Amino acid sequence: MSESRRLPSIAPYDLPQQADLPASRADWLPDPARAALLVHDMQAYFVDAFTPDCAPIAPMIANLARLVAMCRAAGVPVFYTAQIGAQEPHDRGLQRHLWGPGMRHVPEHERIVAPLASAEGDIVLVKHRYSAFQRSNFAELLAARGRDQLLIGGVYAHIGCQCTAAEAFQRDIEPFFIADALADFSRDWHEASLANVADCLGVVLSTEQALASFQRDDDDA
Repeated sequence: MSESRRLPSIAPYDLPQQADLPASRADWLPDPARAALLVHDMQAYFVDAFTPDCAPIAPMIANLARLVAMCRAAGVPVFYTAQIGAQEPHDRGLQRHLWGPGMRHVPEHERIVAPLASAEGDIVLVKHRYSAFQRSNFAELLAARGRDQLLIGGVYAHIGCQCTAAEAFQRDIEPFFIADALADFSRDWHEASLANVADCLGVVLSTEQALASFQRDDDDA
């Protein structure tokens, strides 16, 4: 397999801090009555590309776990994407030309990392393409719950996370990219994805800003 068809070995880098975030064109704020959270592709196969116990992945997982806990406590639906390993070529599609056969059908590849494991009431979507909306009933599940905002955290920011944000926007679902609850191939890719979302797709927030926004709604209740 050529190098271009493998996941990279990702060197440590520091997560963007709140002061580093690009200004978003939109002025939306997360609303617990309208929002859902997507934990995107946090399976061992993808997470193992990072240097363990280092930034960005260690603090990113901690931040995303805080968001999951906040959403569960607030009654905000929590969704996950997870691929199934050993996909047949017709299911793998064009991704096989860029990334090869992908993960194997074994727990060591498919499991969601322990700090972010799904709980009763969470919904795990089978992931088929970069966007979580493709070949899934994600949009219908959101609509059935009256949700038209989507907080996004996970990996990789410039690929599946950004594609999901773009499709959410085009479906009139307000995307929120949680900058320090995302990770990517490098700090440059991470920042480029944040800039693109802020400019034309959604709102870029830190974990603290998202938590504060939910707390504000609690105080106003």
